[in-house]
Amino acid sequence: MSSITLRFLAEPSTVNFGGKVHGGTVMKWIDEAGYACATSWAKRYCVTAFIGGIRFHHPIMIGDLVEVEARLAYTGKTSMNISVEVRSGDMKGGVMTKTTECLIVFVSVDSHGRPMPAEAFTPSTPGEMALAERAKANLDAARAASNP
Repeated sequence: MSSITLRFLAEPSTVNFGGKVHGGTVMKWIDEAGYACATSWAKRYCVTAFIGGIRFHHPIMIGDLVEVEARLAYTGKTSMNISVEVRSGDMKGGVMTKTTECLIVFVSVDSHGRPMPAEAFTPSTPGEMALAERAKANLDAARAASNP
């Protein structure tokens, strides 16, 4: 499976001091959706290796319907690059707004934590190809920044 969408209601237990869903909670949701996508693609346990380019566009309100969509963007030898977009909105209005987005890299590992090969993903639509190019560009920028 190259994508997964989690849907649920934002609960009062996730509120921060400003009355909105806490950013750390949103990051947890992102990691969970990314893990589900990577693990279903790899058919084995995966670990988070990198989270980059996280952008918080709008707050999520308590009681909003939340969608966390994770899509496989690009694969390396042992890694899977997952694009995650979070949307939320009032169910009565029916309009969902993009609240957060980021790129996560997961690595497929064996029972001893050693990296294992990941099945190659070949983008087949213009949207998938554009997403793969964006993921590669983000990774190249992250690598360049960590190796000055």
